[in-house]
Amino acid sequence: MITRQRLAAGICALLATLSAGVAFPAGAVADETDSTASPKVELVLDVSGSMSAKDMDGGSRMAAAKQAFNEVLDATPEEVQLGIRTLGANYHGNDRKTGCKDTAQLYPVGTLNRTEAKTAVATLQPTGWTPIGPALLKAADDLDGGDGTRRIVLISDGEDTCQPLDPCEVAREIAAKGIGLTIDTLGLVPDAKTRDQLSCIADATGGTYTSVQHKEELSDRVGQLVDRAADPVVTPVATDGTAQCAGAPTLKSGLYTDREEFGKQRFYRVDVNPGQELRASVSVGADREVNPDYGVLLRAVTVHGREIVRGEGTGNGRTDVISTGLRYPKAESDDDNAPAETVCLQVTNSFSAASGVKTTPGLPLELTVDVVDAPSSSSDVASFGLGRGWWLLGALVLTGFVAGLLWGWLSRWRLAVWRTN
Repeated sequence: MITRQRLAAGICALLATLSAGVAFPAGAVADETDSTASPKVELVLDVSGSMSAKDMDGGSRMAAAKQAFNEVLDATPEEVQLGIRTLGANYHGNDRKTGCKDTAQLYPVGTLNRTEAKTAVATLQPTGWTPIGPALLKAADDLDGGDGTRRIVLISDGEDTCQPLDPCEVAREIAAKGIGLTIDTLGLVPDAKTRDQLSCIADATGGTYTSVQHKEELSDRVGQLVDRAADPVVTPVATDGTAQCAGAPTLKSGLYTDREEFGKQRFYRVDVNPGQELRASVSVGADREVNPDYGVLLRAVTVHGREIVRGEGTGNGRTDVISTGLRYPKAESDDDNAPAETVCLQVTNSFSAASGVKTTPGLPLELTVDVVDAPSSSSDVASFGLGRGWWLLGALVLTGFVAGLLWGWLSRWRLAVWRTN
């Protein structure tokens, strides 16, 4: 009996070892990202006169916003630096010029003192105009500096009343700076004009728009957005591509943002050493109304214009972002002093603006560049047409072989014992 137990334990241990080898092949290492920069969030609240309307679960929109803020302040993660800015909270008069300057920082962005922040929120009363554009510009200044996540959460119940400073254009200008600031918007009134404006603001910076009609929805959504700011992200770096490869900026591995005019091209340069592989991807977003049927082309070419490899993507109006990518492995060289090859990345789009839509600034472009050591032929090339599947096949064959030997030995041993008895 003891012999059988030891044998069974040995078989289990062997199978566990083989399974672990299949699940975690040699060389597999977890990719861990450690971010030390503190994320920053500013809540921008519309305190215009319309916020006194009582259509949020029997209470006013202002009361629902205060309740949401109090709940969010209690749940804000310790690592998040949070601030509060208001618009339309202080001017009671009818002078449009003065009312459109009415935006103030209620609580500065920094380490959160929950009691002080709640006390400041409690004093708010629906008052004046709706200067969304000026408030967004000031909020971007409030969050300026640092490398961590930066997010504006705008809560409003109506359109901006201070145009021609179009808040959508303001959001595009903020995005064009490449500072990695995201604007999320929440609309408390489900009318088409408010939805379109707040959606445009969010889309311009890669944020989200949410229509909210209940107090619990407002609290939950604002809390989600504040929590999201604590998630580690890569902040893109603003760059400025050129119309020709000559004079284009030389990029290292990283994430970059730029603007590209309708139907134009942008060039960037990347140095690739022998034995390295260039991996690049690009996304071009339609942050305004465009005609259907469009595409984006990413080409890797030599400095003399010869194409090396390309990637392309197309759309038909059903998506706001088109992406594509490419890979270019440069062969090893016997010369240890072989120079790097300069590869030109060319980004071209076939978007066209709809009638009456502004073509400036250009469309937002996000480019990812990764230059890595090229995979070795033994680990990346298909083996007998199976690719990396040979790991599993080999483990299964070995497991079956060993299990067969053990089963045969066990059967002969039991037969010998039976004959002896």
